[in-house]
Amino acid sequence: MTPRSPLTSLGLVLYLATVAAAHEHHDDKIPEGEAVSPDPIDTTLWIHIAIQISAFGLIFPTGMVLGIIRSRWHVPLQTLGVVVSIVGYFLGHAHGGRQFAPNIHAKFAFSLMMMLLLQVVMGIYLKLHLEKGIHARLRRYVVLGHGVVGKLMPVVSWVQMLFGGITALGFCRGDHLGQCLAHFIMGSAFIGYGIVLTIILLVGQIWLQRTGRSQEFFDSLLISAWGCVNTFTEHRWGGPWVKNDLQHTSMGIVWWCAGLLGIWLSRRRDGRPKRNLLPGIVILITGWAMSAHPQGLELSTMVHSVFGYTLMAAGAARIVEISFVVKDRNSVDEKDPEESNSFQFLTPFLLYASGFLFMGATEEQMALLASSHVTHVSYVLLLYSLAFLLFLFVSMLLRLYANAAWPLSASPSLLVSEGVLAPKKDDGENGIVVGNGNGIGIGHLGRVRDAEEFELEGLMSDAEDADEVSIGSSSAGGGKKETQRVR
Repeated sequence: MTPRSPLTSLGLVLYLATVAAAHEHHDDKIPEGEAVSPDPIDTTLWIHIAIQISAFGLIFPTGMVLGIIRSRWHVPLQTLGVVVSIVGYFLGHAHGGRQFAPNIHAKFAFSLMMMLLLQVVMGIYLKLHLEKGIHARLRRYVVLGHGVVGKLMPVVSWVQMLFGGITALGFCRGDHLGQCLAHFIMGSAFIGYGIVLTIILLVGQIWLQRTGRSQEFFDSLLISAWGCVNTFTEHRWGGPWVKNDLQHTSMGIVWWCAGLLGIWLSRRRDGRPKRNLLPGIVILITGWAMSAHPQGLELSTMVHSVFGYTLMAAGAARIVEISFVVKDRNSVDEKDPEESNSFQFLTPFLLYASGFLFMGATEEQMALLASSHVTHVSYVLLLYSLAFLLFLFVSMLLRLYANAAWPLSASPSLLVSEGVLAPKKDDGENGIVVGNGNGIGIGHLGRVRDAEEFELEGLMSDAEDADEVSIGSSSAGGGKKETQRVR
């Protein structure tokens, strides 16, 4: 196949996508003032939903991790994801049944597919190994762009899936838009925070040590920024204070005030990082405030109460973890960053659950559930189930990453406490020795560094792959030099 063939195929896909985007959506059955028709969702649309969740929610995130660890399965899996997503895209324009008014999900779908197309084009370009002339200079930017777009894809996909759920039910229009934005943005933020805590706990301790900052520095920084946004956006300044404006605004003020204190307390006088409890306290206070949030429906009051208690539990668990489990250290055992206490998994899970509970507690959702006679107990259990599944998926991806980045023969436990490798003596076969006296092979260290790059196996240029460092390795026969690759 010539280099032109895949580009020709991509051009055909682009043309078909444009035709699909221009497809006329019928809305003659939609009652006046409504966003959707009363018809049920048909089989074609259910297949579209299942396919797109599989592609953007499962296949692409897994493929992203395979790309980070430079697995040979990255390209086949992402190719499968592209094919599946294209099929799902066209099914979304071929359904019958329920009709939809013009909506954000349909508009954003085309942008998402163009983003996916750009990612595919960059991947094909890198795979062609064009390295002469202007390509030698262009290649490095394509590698960077391919990595950035690849890491953004899960976030953008999450947003599009939320748009899909909102559109399917005809929610978040008119006066409900502001409340929807608050619930879905903050709920996603809680889930994102839980994912970050999971990453730091399972695979991020060495990176955290290298930054010279405590985790509370970054947490407090984000809390401060978020508080500033909430302080000036939760109320239309110059207008009357309505509903819960004052409570939302005061909550933003608490966040940036506590965040500034958390930043200040995150360093000792000598500049070394220091743990503190401020982020946990902020989460606990936020949970208490939300548990007492006034609501119009009894069902909504109960769901908000469970959300508040869950968030309070997350904050309390974080305080207990720092104070009594890790005892102001970054991890349970700083000589073994992989070591963790089972209690440390509680805070991330409760944040996942809090996020789903808050996203599922909008006015329109509560009205729909109340009219369907769904109890808050059943609903909360289903949302907790989603939190368990998401926690499982994130943990599986991190295990996949860790198995490739740190094989058991080159575990992070062999790295010194500050993440700094300290050659100590010549160990012949093992390459170098770290500060605790255990050997770790140069090849394994190269894999750890490779795992930090979002690059595909075989996409690096030959010139880049030829970079090697000669490591002196004295042998019993008389000082033989051994060349090993280090990135």
